[in-house]
Amino acid sequence: MDERLAHAPRRSCLSVPGSDRRKIEKAAARGADEIVLDLEDSVAPAHKAAARDQVTAWLADIGDHPGRISVRVNAPGTPWCVADVEACAAAPRQQLSLVLPKVESAGDLAFVDRLLDGAEAAADRTVPLTVQALIETAAGLAHLDEIVTASSRLRAVVLGYADLAGSLGRTRRSAPDTWLPAQHQLLVAARTAGIAAVDGPFLGTGTGEDFQQSVRTAADLGFDGKWVIHPAQIKDVVAAFTPDEEELAEARGVLETLRKAHRRGAGAVALGDRMLDEALAVSARRTLTRAGVEA
Repeated sequence: MDERLAHAPRRSCLSVPGSDRRKIEKAAARGADEIVLDLEDSVAPAHKAAARDQVTAWLADIGDHPGRISVRVNAPGTPWCVADVEACAAAPRQQLSLVLPKVESAGDLAFVDRLLDGAEAAADRTVPLTVQALIETAAGLAHLDEIVTASSRLRAVVLGYADLAGSLGRTRRSAPDTWLPAQHQLLVAARTAGIAAVDGPFLGTGTGEDFQQSVRTAADLGFDGKWVIHPAQIKDVVAAFTPDEEELAEARGVLETLRKAHRRGAGAVALGDRMLDEALAVSARRTLTRAGVEA
């Protein structure tokens, strides 16, 4: 992977309709860590092929865009999935991620793996596409443990609230804390597999208190970032998921103190009134990663 992206945080992920070139170009300039070009929910069935062409044309035109770019393709089993995946594999943009919606089993990722292997070979692609799995159904939640270890391409799992609410029978009136078990389950699975955990979007375009609370909750729980569906939401999400200077200084202090202790042959050491060990080092490295800083 390009070194610029290898350590780049994935705090804010802006989803934009793949059918609207103007919105795509505006999104690329709004400072999100990742742009998600959507070929699925935001595109009507009659416009799927045109949106795919729009996205591939834009990917051919953007040149050396420094940020993360991903494409949300249509789900396995739909009439558009294969063509979407093949178009992504043939795209000139080398650093590209494929977001696979409604992942419900390891078999969904295995299907895309095989499809990408062939499509990338046909396109002479030199940098394999990475994959992110959208967890949007009860079946997806039930099979998370097998999903997160199903593909070497998998880099992140994302919680998709709108479809998941329908799958579980919930409504928009459901209290935010009803999502805590699903959020915790996804976080545990992602951390076990060593991949990113990304919270799904707030189901609205505003930036009011409900939105702010959803962002704070995701950041406090330990998610790496959050999807947004309006550019106005980017700033608050980036701020919530970016450690401040005090947090960065503390993380650096923990790691440096432990490095010195390890050179002396000690496994744990005191820093102020705290005992430091490898568990705290893991947390400190994650803090630096969220800031885009190498540990």
